[in-house]
Amino acid sequence: MAQPILKTVPLSELRISKLNMRHSRKKPDVSDILPSIREAGIRQTLLVRKEGDHYGVVAGRRRYFALKEIEKETGETQHVPCAIMTEEDAASAIAASVIENVGRLPASEMEQYTAFKRLHDEGRSVDEIAAFFGVTELLVRRVLALASLAEPIRKLYAEDEIDRETIRALTLATDEQQAEWLQLYESEDERAPRGRNCKAWITGGAVITTDKALFELEGFDGQITADLFGEHGVFADPDAFWKAQSAAIVQRIDDYIADGWKDVVCLERGAFFHRWDHQTRTKRQGGKVYVELRHDGTVTFHEGYISQAEARRQEKAKSGQDDAPNAPVKPEMSGPLAEYILLHRHGAAAASLAAQPAIALRLMVAHAMTGSALWQVRAHECASRKDDTRASLEGSKATAELEEKRARISSLFEALGVNGEARRNGDAYRLCEIFAALLAMSDEEVMEVLAFTMAETLEAGGTVVEAVLHVCGTDLAAYWKPDAAFFDLLRDKRAINAMVADIGSKSLADSCAGDTAKVQKQVIGNRITGNGCEPNPDWRPGWTQTPPTRLVEGAGSPPADSWARISGLFEEREDIDGAATQAFDQPDAA
Repeated sequence: MAQPILKTVPLSELRISKLNMRHSRKKPDVSDILPSIREAGIRQTLLVRKEGDHYGVVAGRRRYFALKEIEKETGETQHVPCAIMTEEDAASAIAASVIENVGRLPASEMEQYTAFKRLHDEGRSVDEIAAFFGVTELLVRRVLALASLAEPIRKLYAEDEIDRETIRALTLATDEQQAEWLQLYESEDERAPRGRNCKAWITGGAVITTDKALFELEGFDGQITADLFGEHGVFADPDAFWKAQSAAIVQRIDDYIADGWKDVVCLERGAFFHRWDHQTRTKRQGGKVYVELRHDGTVTFHEGYISQAEARRQEKAKSGQDDAPNAPVKPEMSGPLAEYILLHRHGAAAASLAAQPAIALRLMVAHAMTGSALWQVRAHECASRKDDTRASLEGSKATAELEEKRARISSLFEALGVNGEARRNGDAYRLCEIFAALLAMSDEEVMEVLAFTMAETLEAGGTVVEAVLHVCGTDLAAYWKPDAAFFDLLRDKRAINAMVADIGSKSLADSCAGDTAKVQKQVIGNRITGNGCEPNPDWRPGWTQTPPTRLVEGAGSPPADSWARISGLFEEREDIDGAATQAFDQPDAA
C-alpha cells in the first residue's frame, strides 16, 4: 500500500466505504469506546479513501459512529484526523479493512469470503493473498470457492438457512447444479438435499473419494472433482469408478489364488463380513480370503477365514460321524436378531457412559491411544437395514436419555454464544471456537461434554460395549423390554424354548417343545403380561442382562462371546476395585 496522506476531514464528509467489510451491517454498539472518545478524542486515525464527493471509511467504522453520537449530543461539527489512501489502491483498502475488523472481532464467514474475493478480483493472486495474511494457499482457495457460489446460496448461508457441510458440498457443484439446487430449495413439493446427501446428489450417488481407489489415478479416464474441504478428490461418476475398481479387485483375486489361497469370496456390495460367523484358518489349513465392498468405495480383504458351516463340515469329516458330539453348534441368533440385540446393548452402554464422566474420560484416553473403528472421528449411527429395529431404537429409553443429554450439552455452548452441534469436518476456525467455549466452562461442565462425546462415538456390537455395561453396572432392564420387533426377529426354536424355561419352568418348556415358534413366543408374552398367570414384567432374556449369557449351550451368541473374551480383564480385578470405584464416583477424580 502506498504511504497515505494525513489530513483532518470534517465528519460530514465521511461515509462508510463499500470496501469496508462491515459496510452493510447494522449500526454497531459503541458504548464501550464512547466515554474515552468523548473525553480525549480518537487516538488512532481513520483510514479513508476519496470516493466521489466524500471520503469512504475503510477502517475505523466504530470510531466513526462514536463521533457521530458525540456530534448529535453537542451539535458541534467534528473534525477527524484521517489517513487518506489513493483511490486506485482498492486491494489494499480491502486488506486493511479485513485486518482492522478481524484483529478486533472475528467477522462472519461470509464477510471474510466476500472480502477475499474482492482482493482476488482486484488482481491479487492466491499466493499473494496467502502471504499477505499469513495463511495457507489452501485456505485462500477454500475462501474463494465459497465466495464464488451463487449469490442466493451465499445469502442463505449468511442467514443460517443452510449449514456449513451443505455449502461446502455446493462448492463442488456446477452453475447449473447450483441453479437446480436452488429450485429444489424453493419448491413446495420437493426437498433440496443437505449435508452428505447434497454431496452425493452432486456427484451422482455415494460420495467416493480418491483414497478408496485400488487403481492408479493417472490412468483413470473418468472425471475427478477437486474437494477443497476434504483431503482427497471425489469421483464424479461412481459407475466409472466401480468399473476401474472392479478390474483392480479381479487382479487382486488372481494374485491371491496364485499365492496359494484356497478361494477368494467376493461379498455383495454393502454386505458386512461378520467375523463372529467365521473361524480363522491359515492358508495351509484351507483358509479363504473374503472381499468386503462398501458403498463408499472402501474394499477390505479379510485373509484366513472359513464360515462356521464349513468348519462344522470339516469337524464331521474328521470324526467320520454325521453328528459329532463336539461339533460346533449353529448360532442361536440370526444375523438381524444379533444386530437388534447388539444395538440395544450399545444404546444402554452409551446412555450409562454419558452419566459417568470419570469412566468416560478413561475410555476416551484408551481410544485416543489405541483407536477404534469409529475414531476417525465420527458419531455412531444406526446402520440397521430393518425399519422395525430402527423404530425400536428411536423409541427406547436410552435414545431419550441421550437426546436429553444432547440438549443439555447444546445449552452449555449456546450460553456462550456458540453452536455446540458436533461437526467433525476438520475446520480450524470451528475447532478454535469450540476450544474457546470449553475454556470458559467449569471442570464439571467440561466433564459433561467429554462424557457425552465419548458416548456418541462408542462403537456398537463389540467387546467395548460389554466392558462399559459391566464397569458402569448398567441395569439393562431399565433401558429395554421385549417388544414387537424383538419377537418378530426371534426365530430359533432352541433359544425360544430356553426362554420359556427361564420365564416359566423346565417342565413347561418340555411340554411345549414340539409347538411352533409362534406358539412358544405367545407363551412368553402371556407370562410377561400375566395372561392366566402371575405377571412378570421385569423378565429379560439372558442376552440382555449384565453380564450376558447364552441360551443354547455351545451356540454362537455375539454378546456372550464378546463378554467371554474380555471378562477376565475385569473379574480378576474385582478385589481391588474398591479404591478405583471411589475414584470413579467423583467427576473430577481424573
